[in-house]
Amino acid sequence: LYFSAQDGILLFYHIKDLQYEMKVCAAISQPISSLIFSPDYTKLLLVTDQGPVYSYKPARSGEAVKLLDTCSSCFLAADFLTPGNKYCVSVTISGEVQVWFLEDGICLSKLNLDSEVHII
Repeated sequence: LYFSAQDGILLFYHIKDLQYEMKVCAAISQPISSLIFSPDYTKLLLVTDQGPVYSYKPARSGEAVKLLDTCSSCFLAADFLTPGNKYCVSVTISGEVQVWFLEDGICLSKLNLDSEVHII
C-alpha cells in the first residue's frame, strides 16, 4: 500500500496477516494530492497541488524525479495514457489539457478549455 499525507512524503506499507512494516520511499517539498500507477505498475505518478508532477519507480526504490512543472497554473490531475506508460495527460486548474512524453518531460500537445476545471 502506497500512501502520502500533506507532508509530501511517500510511504509504503507492507502488510502481511496482522503485521505491517512502514518504509519511507521518497520525500518531496510539496504536499502530494494524488498517486497514479502506470498500467503495468512500474511507475507511480505523484501529483502535487502546487504544480510539479513527479515519477517514482517502486522496483528501484530511488528518489522521486520531477517530470513536469507548470508556471502558469497548477496541475489538478494527471494520468497515464494507455497502452503503455510513455505518455501522460494532465489538466490544470485554468483548464489547459496537456499530453506529455514522460522520458524527457516534453509537452507534445495542449488544448485550452477556456474554463476553470474542478474535480467532482
